[in-house]
Amino acid sequence: MYIETAQKSAWTFVLNDPTKVLVVDDDPILLEFASVHLASPAAVIETARDGAMAWSMLTSGEFDIALMDIQMPEPDGFSLLARIRSEPRLRHLPVIMITNHEDIASIDRAYALGANSFATKPVNWRLLSYHVRYVLRASRVEQELRQLHRQAEIVGR
Repeated sequence: MYIETAQKSAWTFVLNDPTKVLVVDDDPILLEFASVHLASPAAVIETARDGAMAWSMLTSGEFDIALMDIQMPEPDGFSLLARIRSEPRLRHLPVIMITNHEDIASIDRAYALGANSFATKPVNWRLLSYHVRYVLRASRVEQELRQLHRQAEIVGR
């Protein structure tokens, strides 16, 4: 029954809420695939080919989420993530690390530095789209809770 329903349903975009995504990787093919496979009428995908370009874009623009490779020109993904978490304006930006590194040390380090999630290459773009949507939803709920907490503190004074 489910297979019949799935086969009959129309193809849809996964990222259907207004979203601005920054994808950071030194592989131009991956950046092109990200631009094609993650984009939708509601989702804008911007790309950066290294950590320095990404930092410039992050500090001068507004993004809803960043997807970053670990191994890329300076700063590498770990260093860029640490900078993001140390910058007050960016510290709550959701970040998904996308990398060939699936060893325990890389996974643990990414989460210790503040990654929200971790995905490995080769990328299944449809699955990653759902992953991005889930991380964005969780981030938006956290943001609402932070705002409610601030409001409660103001009222409690």
